[in-house]
Amino acid sequence: MRAYRGQMSDNQPIRRSLPEKQKQLRDLKETLAAMKSHTSPALKESVRKRIAQLEAELTAAPVLKAANRSSTAARPRQERAATPRRPTIRSL
Repeated sequence: MRAYRGQMSDNQPIRRSLPEKQKQLRDLKETLAAMKSHTSPALKESVRKRIAQLEAELTAAPVLKAANRSSTAARPRQERAATPRRPTIRSL
C-alpha cells in the first residue's frame, strides 16, 4: 500500500511535548531503579543512554524556546499571496 501525504512512517521519530518528555524521563528512571541485578547490561546501558538524551533535551528546551520566540518576533508576519484561491466544487 502507498502511504498518503503526511502519514507517519516507522522511520520517523515520535515528536513529544515537554510534559511528555518529563513523564518519559520519570518512567525511565523508575524502570532503571526497578531493574534486577541479573538484567542484561546492554538493556541497562540503553536505558541510561535514553535518560541522558532526555535530560539533555530538557535542559536545552527553555533555551531553544526562548531563541525560537525571539527569531519569530524579529521577522514580520508574511501576508497571504494576492492570488485568488481556486474555485471549490461548491462554488462551481
